[in-house]
Amino acid sequence: MSKKIKILIICTMVILLIVVGISVVKKANIFERKATKLANTEGITVVPTMNDTISTDSSWCGTFQLVWNDMKNEVVKGDIVFNPQLEMVENLNKEDFNESMLSEDYYFKIYGLKTLELKEQIENGIKEKFNQTSDIIDDFDWSESSLEDPNDAYTRRYFFYTMLYRKFEFLNAFDKLENGMFGDKYNNIEYFGIDENTENYVGNQITVLYYNSKDDFAILIDTKTNDEVIFCKNPIGNNFNDIYINMNDESSKYTGSKSFENVDEFKAPKLTFNEKREYTELAQKKFKTADPIYDTAEIQKAIQTIQFSLDEKGGEIKSEASILMVTAGMKIEKDEPRYFYVDDTFAIFLREKGKSKPYFAGRVDDITKFQ
Repeated sequence: MSKKIKILIICTMVILLIVVGISVVKKANIFERKATKLANTEGITVVPTMNDTISTDSSWCGTFQLVWNDMKNEVVKGDIVFNPQLEMVENLNKEDFNESMLSEDYYFKIYGLKTLELKEQIENGIKEKFNQTSDIIDDFDWSESSLEDPNDAYTRRYFFYTMLYRKFEFLNAFDKLENGMFGDKYNNIEYFGIDENTENYVGNQITVLYYNSKDDFAILIDTKTNDEVIFCKNPIGNNFNDIYINMNDESSKYTGSKSFENVDEFKAPKLTFNEKREYTELAQKKFKTADPIYDTAEIQKAIQTIQFSLDEKGGEIKSEASILMVTAGMKIEKDEPRYFYVDDTFAIFLREKGKSKPYFAGRVDDITKFQ
């Protein structure tokens, strides 16, 4: 075999190895992206308002209420009334949560006629404000036939959108604790908190709202931002509003020490979940508007997502909500240890400091759905 042929064979083999290597790297990157995408959590109910009834593992975020408020006040100009009316819609019409209860730093909100320009405004807006992308915007049809048609004198298509995004750190990281039980059913659950080996200063970020026993208490944890994390063990109430009111009432009556003492202990489970709800019960139902021309409206699609995580360092929450609505004319005490173990059914709230209402609420019964 000549020297030239040998060199040609070697060069060919090198090129093949490079091509194969690039292919492997590309596949690895694809797998990595898939691995980092948070899978949807099963068995957690998303409710649109804090007044909706809950019974077990549930979550709420104010994003859907904010898009509803815009639809109701800016376009419909009045309450949304179905026939027959839904309790969910009655609760949403109350506007129990609105943008005055949240600083603008927490959310991005926009609405308008459904155009590609509006879609671009949403994508650019959340990228600029939060460095985030939308997980729901492409669930809606953005083909040319689905967009606002200026030549259609009888129909208007409106798109309402909100994203809430927060990332916060505790003032001091808690310790990782040994895995343990949650209730009497769930074992090997990951916990963080404070035990006898934790530095005393870590407990200074905890305020005791009340402590009646190790099974009946509420605490508040400060963060480096304006966010407050509240744990309420064995919550009482049929909805998040009732739980929150009962918790505050109990706190106002509590006369014990509000400080987390050096002998006290605390533990809470790590949490992570990703929920998406499409409100199919709101779709394809006609209702009236105050517009003398476009006097009939219909929600075509309504979606909300909530992604939440919490560990010993802090937490992160991302929630989106969108509504596509079409309007039409005629055509359409003692110095003893207190054990703040969040190791059974509990509620969790996130609240901006100085605000009267939380912007997130959760109830946990089956901890395995959250880990």
